[in-house]
Amino acid sequence: MNLGPLELIVILVVALLIFGPKNLPKLGKSLGQTVKNVREGMETDDDEPKQVTAQATATEVVADSDADAEAEGAVVFCSKCGAKNPADSAFCSKCGAKLSAEE
Repeated sequence: MNLGPLELIVILVVALLIFGPKNLPKLGKSLGQTVKNVREGMETDDDEPKQVTAQATATEVVADSDADAEAEGAVVFCSKCGAKNPADSAFCSKCGAKLSAEE
């Protein structure tokens, strides 16, 4: 695709008119995430069985730590995903978000 600078400017102006200046960054972000997900999906098709096994093992470990924390009564919930975490955890075991001391 041989697009020159004039063609790119015309495409950008048309996109700006259609979507507006407030929605254009959101559109670009979602388009970038879609391209990233497609590339990752194409690369991981061969490695999928290995990843499923690793995820199953990680899920079992998290489930055991949740059961221990519930038994002790020291549970902290993540404000992002709502997952249960031991009270002494600094980061969420599910999404990796930092847990604040207030929770």
